[in-house]
Amino acid sequence: MIVTAGSIWLALQVAPLQTVSAAGQTAQVGAAAPDFSLSGPGELDLFGQVVPTKPQFTGPIRPLLKLTHITIDDQVARLLRSDSPRTLELDLSQQLAQGWTRYFEWETLIAAGFAVVALVAVAGVRRQPYRKMAKTVVAGLAVVIAVNVGGVLLTASSTPGVLRSVKTLDDLVGADPLTAPQQAAARPLPGVQAVVIGDSTAAAIGNPPLGHPTPLDRACRRSSESYAADLAMVNNWTVLNLACSGATVQNGLLGAQVLGSGQVAPPQLAEAARATHAKVIIVSVGADDVQWSIMTKLCVASTVCNDKVSGAFFAKLTGDFTRSYYELLGDLSALPGSPAVLINRYYSPFGPDLSCLAKYGITAAKEKVLAARLNQLNTVLAQGAQTFGFGVTGPQFTGHELCTADPYVQGPDDPAPLHPTAEGELAIALGDQQALPKVEGLVPSPSPTPTLSAGQE
Repeated sequence: MIVTAGSIWLALQVAPLQTVSAAGQTAQVGAAAPDFSLSGPGELDLFGQVVPTKPQFTGPIRPLLKLTHITIDDQVARLLRSDSPRTLELDLSQQLAQGWTRYFEWETLIAAGFAVVALVAVAGVRRQPYRKMAKTVVAGLAVVIAVNVGGVLLTASSTPGVLRSVKTLDDLVGADPLTAPQQAAARPLPGVQAVVIGDSTAAAIGNPPLGHPTPLDRACRRSSESYAADLAMVNNWTVLNLACSGATVQNGLLGAQVLGSGQVAPPQLAEAARATHAKVIIVSVGADDVQWSIMTKLCVASTVCNDKVSGAFFAKLTGDFTRSYYELLGDLSALPGSPAVLINRYYSPFGPDLSCLAKYGITAAKEKVLAARLNQLNTVLAQGAQTFGFGVTGPQFTGHELCTADPYVQGPDDPAPLHPTAEGELAIALGDQQALPKVEGLVPSPSPTPTLSAGQE
């Protein structure tokens, strides 16, 4: 009994977690530390943060799942766009269940190994002859395997079925979406030709505010010099600018966004759907998802920027953003009316001359690291757009970076450092104008109309 209990306990401690991968999500499956309760949640380790699972499992031995990687490759993207997304769901649920089974196969072999060592030691202490020692080992091994397998079947037999019911890893912890206050059904906006959704770059923070801003305009820091306003003016369009400073894909575009003023901005994509006759939606998002501003400040404050800790952190943020971004692209492709979609990549604020930034701690080596990370973000933006058949463009700031005579970027002492100036917003509008697809019906309005912001419809 002692050998059996000890072998099984040790095996549960050292048995390797089994890696499974499906739907762009890689996880490791194993068993959490047993407790004395007859049922309860398992454990889900989200990049070091351990949270209980939403599903309940019967028995004292319950699953431990570690989320180790999130990515979206071309195969997954094609499946997301296909008519049978159920394939991904089935693949993930089957992989989790199979990983659990493989884990206990390894655990049983390891328990048997520990038992053999212990039984041989016991037989040696008793000075048993080899034949009797062999009988002791075989009999003890049979007991250990029988108890281990029987215990798993008795205490965790329902676990594979629960895991097979999991469609995505989100199902394991449940969703806690940020929701805006309950409002009356919003009326459609059939007169809008174009919609802009995104973050502070699209809101044009640091530039002059709107002439008659709503409380939400002020909270989102929307400007009258945004590229949405430039596009509206040059094309005589009505452009609905929903961009908000600090917006991410999940908290801003797909979900509501809590602002510093205590206001809640409704999901931008849901608001964009009100523009029932819009022919194009322009998207600027990603910098806040990968915490670009914070990463830049850390880089400035650090001796070097390419340390392993910040590099791993940025890679994790980029993986999270990739998953959310492809979810956004899928929702954009499903919008009624099938408007054209244009994805804006980010500009580089730094040029070859960094002399004006030396006192702030920016060196050529640090600029190289920041530029490489910005390129990673822009690569994700471009690959996603191409996968879904959307347009992608980027503004030309060459010769107008920081430390040039006519910068398109706000400097460290300006209201919104590293964000576009009014001229930079115009450069973004020019890049969008050149990239806009020739969509039938996307024509100038009969008379000039102002840009609309949320709340000014």
